[in-house]
Amino acid sequence: MTPQHSLPSMQGKTCLVTGATAGIGFITARELARAGARVLIVARSPEKGAETIRRIAEETGAQTVEALTADLASQADIRALAREVKSRVDRLDVLINNAGVILLDRRESVDGIEMTFAVNHLAYFLLTNLLLDLLKASSPARIVNVASGAHRGAKINFDDIGGREHYSGWRAYQQSKLANILFTRELAKALTGTGVTANSLHPGYVNTQIFREEGLRGLVMRCAAGLFAIAPERGAETTLYLATSPDVQGESGEYYARSKPASISKEARNEAAARRLWQFSEDLAGMKSQTV
Repeated sequence: MTPQHSLPSMQGKTCLVTGATAGIGFITARELARAGARVLIVARSPEKGAETIRRIAEETGAQTVEALTADLASQADIRALAREVKSRVDRLDVLINNAGVILLDRRESVDGIEMTFAVNHLAYFLLTNLLLDLLKASSPARIVNVASGAHRGAKINFDDIGGREHYSGWRAYQQSKLANILFTRELAKALTGTGVTANSLHPGYVNTQIFREEGLRGLVMRCAAGLFAIAPERGAETTLYLATSPDVQGESGEYYARSKPASISKEARNEAAARRLWQFSEDLAGMKSQTV
């Protein structure tokens, strides 16, 4: 299935897409709107949100897209975002955690957390947990977490998860994508019997604005992406499949690539690491220990 092909009707469905102003996220939001869904997009600024709504309306004619503003590196913004979602809608059928970054140099979020981990994993974890009650009330509902094949070869370094001792931008990215899969698998177990499913995916090597580093290294990354990466339209295919296809209704805890179940690394199947990551993430997010 491709975004150019018709998706199942999403009339009456409400979807939330993070990282929706460009790349895979934009295509995902656009095609969900084209299929009739009410789509809430998350943008870092009101201007980007408004421009995305305009582009989607221009390309599809859909008038069902709304923009919310949040910096997903900020836990305060994520909490405010969750409150805004709940104030706007009385149901949430699909949550798509898509926003992500690759940073070549170590940075910290406003909360003092290494930026890649904060945006690529902790934002998924916190936003999902804050919206779980709404998702459960909308059952059957789906959670789709955009991970990556880059998780292979990674391991969660609980002793230095922020890379203070030895930082590598690529290793930080790998670790965050491994965290996406571990979180998804643990979440799926906790959601058994609720009618809410959680799956993760590898979109492929996609030419998107995740390669936005400045300087020579950033230029090299963008040039390589331009030469070898697939278009965002193709990259969004698996996300859209997991968000809409009746073929995966009830499937949970799985990892997909090219719209098919795919293998994951041994470390991604580490249940002890998944449980430890959950507790670790609760602590970083300032959440009380809870079951979902």
